[in-house]
Amino acid sequence: MWAMHEQPGISVSQLSDRARGIFRDIVDSYLVHGSPVGSRTLSKMGGLQLSPASIRNVMQDLEELGLLESPHTSAGRVPTEQGLRLFVDGMMQAAMPSPEDVAAIEAEAGRSGASLEDVLARTTSALSGLAQCAAVVASPKSEAVLRQLNLVPLGAGRALAVLVGTDGSIENRVMALPEGLPPQALEQAQNYVNARLSGLTLAQAVTRLQAEMATDRAELDQITADLVAEGLASWSTDGAHPVLIVRGQAHLLDTADLDRARALLEELEQKAELSRLLDQAREADALRIFIGAETRLFALSGSSVIAAPYRGADGRVIGVVGVIGPTRLNYARVVPMVDFTANRLSRLMA
Repeated sequence: MWAMHEQPGISVSQLSDRARGIFRDIVDSYLVHGSPVGSRTLSKMGGLQLSPASIRNVMQDLEELGLLESPHTSAGRVPTEQGLRLFVDGMMQAAMPSPEDVAAIEAEAGRSGASLEDVLARTTSALSGLAQCAAVVASPKSEAVLRQLNLVPLGAGRALAVLVGTDGSIENRVMALPEGLPPQALEQAQNYVNARLSGLTLAQAVTRLQAEMATDRAELDQITADLVAEGLASWSTDGAHPVLIVRGQAHLLDTADLDRARALLEELEQKAELSRLLDQAREADALRIFIGAETRLFALSGSSVIAAPYRGADGRVIGVVGVIGPTRLNYARVVPMVDFTANRLSRLMA
């Protein structure tokens, strides 16, 4: 089940059976074909057994309620974002993902011998291909384990710090040096880290440094110890930021509305805003559906986001996976697909 969107407005129960049937047919047709639906088309479907004139009257009522709108180039109607929200929350019947969709996701999530980030990237690519949308996953950054630290003086109170992890990762940064730092301090700091802290995570290294300073076992003066602690703490904080993987942006160009597609691609470049949006699904503790202007990030392109959290071995939410595409999504198919992917990633992390 997904978290319902809390927004005041009309509910399905307020619609008559006739209005509900017409509204559902319009939404279903629009999501399949992407074009406005007219009263004559609806009357020919046969299920309503109403004249075009009767259907037009109901369509007018639905438009006045803000659930339908009429594009200026057509006499037909399309659902508004408010109408899509009503449909998703009150009328859509989502089924289990198809065996083919399950097999495609399982093939990537169950890949053995690959790194976690590679599995996440492949699974996200599979989800993107199945949904024909962009797909995104936010995952916790694996905490670096120290192998070696090199400190190179640059002059003018600065030094280049090169942190090498046991996984072969290398991170460089320029550090400001405190005033009064002894000339030999950089070498002492480097030797201490490599001798005493190698093989520890950054958080563990900070804890050990603090413990050894408290018992005078670090054999570092306070200024040098502060330099080491500041650098390690800074890197440790960096590790807390999630890794954001986005795949399948090219699917967004498969539309007649290229201006809207370009706007969406530009919005996807705002990684910080995208992370904040996904955090809303993380905090809701359930799958979330955002439609159009309900999100500040995608208000311009009028896009939808379906995102679900996944959990670690202890049951806590550690990441989010989802898809991003036009508001004209096959919600009934994509929602269970995203939900299944999130559950599969939770099993992977267990």
